Amino acid sequence: MLHWAAVFLIIALVAGVLGFGGIAGLSSNIAWILFVVGVILAVVYAVRRGR
Repeated sequence: MLHWAAVFLIIALVAGVLGFGGIAGLSSNIAWILFVVGVILAVVYAVRRGR
């Protein structure tokens, strides 16, 4: 998940530099969602692994 979040973040940065605001905004939103889901899954995995 975090890998895909980084990929979408790079896409957003490149699109922002090139002036594609809509694509940059959409990519940054997708990156943020994937990052949050990845962190939540990592925490759940760590808690379950600790038991």
